[in-house]
Amino acid sequence: MNKATDLAKSGKKHLDDGNYNDALSFFDQALSLEPTNPDFWNLKGVALRSLGRYDEASYCYNKSLEIEPRDKESS
Repeated sequence: MNKATDLAKSGKKHLDDGNYNDALSFFDQALSLEPTNPDFWNLKGVALRSLGRYDEASYCYNKSLEIEPRDKESS
């Protein structure tokens, strides 16, 4: 794994443990290394949503979809 993936993995652990601010910090670090990774943007959105920061979360979800559009036919 690379450093960005390791950071995101640590962020996911914090997210799962309910440490949303810590998770957000790890996702920000991962995104600083891989700013076009849609999964990192999505995870950052989850952390922000969990903190009640809905507008910022929405931005992250949209950024994720902008990078990697999901197939609308599959849902």
